[in-house]
Amino acid sequence: MINKRLLIKNLLAHNGENSFYDKKRSIDIGIKEGKAKFLKHVCALANSNPNNRSFIVIGVTDAENHIVGVDFFDDSKIQNLVNAYLHNPPLIIYENIYFPNLPEGKVIGLVTISSSGKICSLRKNIWKYWGGTVFVREGSISLPKDTDSMTNSLNEEAVQAIELSAQNNIRLTLDAVVDFIHIRHRDLESNYQVFRDQFVVCWAGVQKKVSDQLFYSRVDIELITEEVKLFYSALDEVEIQLNDHSLEILEYIRLGLGREKKYYPLEKTEIVFKENGSYVIETKLLFSPPLFDQKTLFHVFNNAKTLLQRISDEGSFKASELTEIDQTPETLLLCFMNGFSEAKDLLHLAKPLLKKSFPKAYVSLKESLRVLRKVQYNN
Repeated sequence: MINKRLLIKNLLAHNGENSFYDKKRSIDIGIKEGKAKFLKHVCALANSNPNNRSFIVIGVTDAENHIVGVDFFDDSKIQNLVNAYLHNPPLIIYENIYFPNLPEGKVIGLVTISSSGKICSLRKNIWKYWGGTVFVREGSISLPKDTDSMTNSLNEEAVQAIELSAQNNIRLTLDAVVDFIHIRHRDLESNYQVFRDQFVVCWAGVQKKVSDQLFYSRVDIELITEEVKLFYSALDEVEIQLNDHSLEILEYIRLGLGREKKYYPLEKTEIVFKENGSYVIETKLLFSPPLFDQKTLFHVFNNAKTLLQRISDEGSFKASELTEIDQTPETLLLCFMNGFSEAKDLLHLAKPLLKKSFPKAYVSLKESLRVLRKVQYNN
């Protein structure tokens, strides 16, 4: 079983960017340019590695190899993006990998790419790249290539050696369990379970019992044996159910206008552990957005626009207006779900404005964008 943190360390320590490995400070698949660049690299790595896995490490500086981290990226539908834009798409997995020196909520993203064995190309135009374009890796660069002049990189032995040196062991697993329960989450209710005698999962959160149901907030769930964060949220409430071979996470999101808020089911994630040492993660979106009166939404939407403009102009705010700013991302999300298409653009424009001076609103913004991605990719 591969310890993904060790895998990333081995990639960073022993390899410059090459034909089976790329690194990025960050990616942004919420905008067309970021989406196109990500697809280009996935396509190039798949074509250059038809017989072995290839990787993109996200959250590392390009020149110094500093591990700086990125936000937890919760998006099981990223394969849908690849399938929509690439012909002969590879199998792609995005995982959030815990590193001990990163701030809370920050991780290193690991993209693992497994080629279909056929030449991968863009299915349709995106940004400045034409549909039909084939990309390959030449050293550390992804370039368009004529299929007649393509040659396969011989990376099988190198990748196998890196993966072999990243195998987990009992000491690493025990150290990680102790760290999770007694150090990182010593102020939370924490627990662990072993599945199929191989997989160790830890979870932590603030418990709250409603009737006979037990919910968690401030939730962190980690597959310790691979150092993979399965779930992380500072805001949402989660119900956890488990048996001897599976773990089910039912996520709720609290939404509403003003003080009138309700909990709505967002997504169900089931991790099924198999006896052959593998596991599968299945997700199902459950979210049905609440509907509101259009006149009311028109009023709150215009108010949110005005607040963001005043932030951009570096205006001053009363205490009551600061509360409204904290609620603005959620308001814009609800407006978009109710037919205000401009609200989506405002959510993205708000990111640099809120990040600078409004930390609570910025956390809410990241959660709103996460929900937006889930809904869009599911559709």
